[in-house]
Amino acid sequence: MSELYTKVLIIGSGPAGYAAAIYAARANLAPIMVSGLEPGGQLMITTDVENYPGFADVIQGPWLMEQMRLQAEHVGTKIIQEQIVDVDFFSRPFICHGEGGTVYKAETIIIATGAQAKWLGLESESKYLGFGVSGCATCDGFFFRGKEVAVIGGGNTAVEEALYLTNHASKVTLIHRRDKLRAEKMLQERLFKNPKIHIIWDHVVDEVLGEDNPLAVTSVRLKNTLTGATQVLSIDGVFVAIGHIPNTKIFKGKLDLDDEGYIIGSPLSSETSIEGVFSAGDVRDKVYRQAVTAAGMGCMGALDAASFLQDRGIT
Repeated sequence: MSELYTKVLIIGSGPAGYAAAIYAARANLAPIMVSGLEPGGQLMITTDVENYPGFADVIQGPWLMEQMRLQAEHVGTKIIQEQIVDVDFFSRPFICHGEGGTVYKAETIIIATGAQAKWLGLESESKYLGFGVSGCATCDGFFFRGKEVAVIGGGNTAVEEALYLTNHASKVTLIHRRDKLRAEKMLQERLFKNPKIHIIWDHVVDEVLGEDNPLAVTSVRLKNTLTGATQVLSIDGVFVAIGHIPNTKIFKGKLDLDDEGYIIGSPLSSETSIEGVFSAGDVRDKVYRQAVTAAGMGCMGALDAASFLQDRGIT
């Protein structure tokens, strides 16, 4: 069993983790990042990225994550591809256990484990992911200008996505498995008043249909939850908006989390309920969920960690 010590331990990668690593390394804090078994976060399954500042042309999500990783390493971050399976926030330094048996001791910790979108679980959904199937209207709505799209879900996320997509799409069809929405009444009122939005009640997506060469969504087969009858709806894109799951399982009972599992913290800093433990990105942000906001929060986490160490004379 090996043991590693660091002033700053970053758990997770993606824009938040890599930005935290870059800033911490440039502050001469020699951070260690435990990137998880699938480094890069949700951008690793995002194809075209047009809204990350600094790139005039379309870039690929995996390429952007590779560049961030290389930058973090270049400025001095040690990156270990391992999964943290247990944490002890009551010891000083903090103690984290890796799946491979490595014990990490850290004066500060930045949690950047992100969140993952909930999916329908269809094979056809996975097939067209990034080719007409998306989990983020803000990220991909621009690609559906003047086209017809469907949004799946009935909560706040689904209604907000549907309303946002009316800025781009010619028609938005909201598909919900029940006969009433769970979203807030104010959002529902805005939805019902929007002439671009059509609602199909009591239906679920049975299969995503499309072309193979090149991959492109052309329609969805819907199933009535009451009668079992099916119908095919012609659309150009499918936005799955049934929520997200923050990757905070190992922090339950050790940090303050809200009812959905997101880390609770101050909106003006990256602090958590434990002094010296900070968080950044989608693991605490359920509103914006963008790469650029995650990266900004990663910067905040590194600066907050540096201030924490400086205030305590840890050099």
